[in-house]
Amino acid sequence: MLVTLSIRNLAVVEAVDVHFHPGFHVLTGETGAGKSIIIDALGLIAGARGSADLIRYGCEKAEMEALFDLEDNHPVWNTLAEFGIQGDRDEHLIIRRELTSQGKSTSRINGQLVNLSMLREIGEQLINIHGQHEHQNLLRIDRHLALLDTYGETIIGPIKSQYQHKYYEFMQVEHELNELLESSQKAYHMLDLYRFQLEEIAAADLKVGEDELLAEEKVKLSHSEKMMDSVSDAYQLLHGQQGLDSIRKVMARLEDILKYDSKGIQPMFEQLQSAYYQLEDVAYQLRDYRENIEFNPARLEEVEQRLDLISGLRRKYGENVEQIIAYYEQIEKETELLENKDERIEQLHAKRDSLLQEVLKLATELSAVRKQCAADLAVQVERELKDLQMERTSLQVKIEYVDDPNGYELNGQKIRLSKQGLDTAEFLISPNPGEPLRPLSKIASGGELSRIMLALKTIFARHDQVPVLIFDEVDTGVSGRAAQSIAEKLYNLSSTCQVFSITHLPQVACMADHQYLIEKQVHDGRTMTQVEALSEEGRVKELARMLGGVEITEKTLHHAQEMLKLANDKKA
Repeated sequence: MLVTLSIRNLAVVEAVDVHFHPGFHVLTGETGAGKSIIIDALGLIAGARGSADLIRYGCEKAEMEALFDLEDNHPVWNTLAEFGIQGDRDEHLIIRRELTSQGKSTSRINGQLVNLSMLREIGEQLINIHGQHEHQNLLRIDRHLALLDTYGETIIGPIKSQYQHKYYEFMQVEHELNELLESSQKAYHMLDLYRFQLEEIAAADLKVGEDELLAEEKVKLSHSEKMMDSVSDAYQLLHGQQGLDSIRKVMARLEDILKYDSKGIQPMFEQLQSAYYQLEDVAYQLRDYRENIEFNPARLEEVEQRLDLISGLRRKYGENVEQIIAYYEQIEKETELLENKDERIEQLHAKRDSLLQEVLKLATELSAVRKQCAADLAVQVERELKDLQMERTSLQVKIEYVDDPNGYELNGQKIRLSKQGLDTAEFLISPNPGEPLRPLSKIASGGELSRIMLALKTIFARHDQVPVLIFDEVDTGVSGRAAQSIAEKLYNLSSTCQVFSITHLPQVACMADHQYLIEKQVHDGRTMTQVEALSEEGRVKELARMLGGVEITEKTLHHAQEMLKLANDKKA
């Protein structure tokens, strides 16, 4: 569950630290007091995109920090381990997010930096925020299949994964086949060009690194005469009277002194002796080097011609011999493919047809389990709607194939295949007995959409293990018994997860285990939002305000006390 939320300099919030508890929480206050800012902060903690516009005016950055207490078997711990984030299952999980006025965002989990996609993946396992805009998702038919797949994840997920793996394999083969079929004329022109290039490069018989070695050899051959003169002079100077002979004479003089002062002269003698042997070795090496210097004009011409040939190939095929050879290997494969194009097309046709049959088989299996889950989901939703004063409502999840004249044939029908399978799903509803099932967009009111979405969230909460569920004014458009039913449903839902609701309905507020008042205050000419955890007396006053408006009377206070008592009795 969410234990603590700290907010600094976010919109009109200067500094807020709120402590939460298990169960059902409501956030209440006047319109515009800043209740949505608390939800925005939690959204940012869960990985929502932020902007500099959210930072309080005059501040450099906004900061949010949330502390979670999770079961040691919660799946988020495995996700953290996959990302290499340290987490002790016996300790709290801490998420921190900063937004700067320069538009930069920094996120940390247990002190370790994470990027936004990592934060979002972890946040989705911790917080589920349901706002009023999600009602509109119910009206979008393209979202219905995803809702069904979420509900039936344990059954639909494995077969869907198999299908998508095979579908992607099929699409790759079909793409390659179409490319070959569409490029026939161009392919024959390319084949002639490739054959010429292969012959030209093969005739050169290139070796990796050859150009560098030849360039070095050319330099030596071009300057062989000068090298010979210089090395000879160096050898003579080193080996002659001014070189090693002189050092030998010095060594002889020092050797005489050793008889009289070995301690003083010995280190210098040994240094000189070591230098002599090293210089003698250098002299022998110079002699050998001189003997190996090659003065060969014919070889120089041969090297220059070879370098000219490689230079010509480099202008066409690559910056060096390695790139030329790599290009040769590439066009060799493409040439082989083009030369065997007809055979390859035949192979791809056979593979495509085989894969298509496997894909269609898996797609029909996926469709069958979806229909099974759709029927079960409809029963579950109708059961939940009965608790929400919609007991006469019938709901059906309609599963259909998508007709496509240019699609794939299945049992005599041309259908469209996609990565989601063959199906489209649509939620149909009949609010009253005797009325036909029709699309939600045709007959559902805002209040009905709120209750249908709440029913779905209640069902999904049993499956997805998300510990924090947030409802942002989802009770808009309902009143009376329907509002009471929503309040009871939210309270019951809090037995499986921690539930938060922003509400303007006293029926919902009085069913909460914990209530927080969000209000604006002005200090030193600056507006700021405060969050106050209400005591029992504070809850009575806030409920009285919600019931009566601006003016709180004895009658509204008495009514508020009565509502809290009835709510406590109901919960008991």
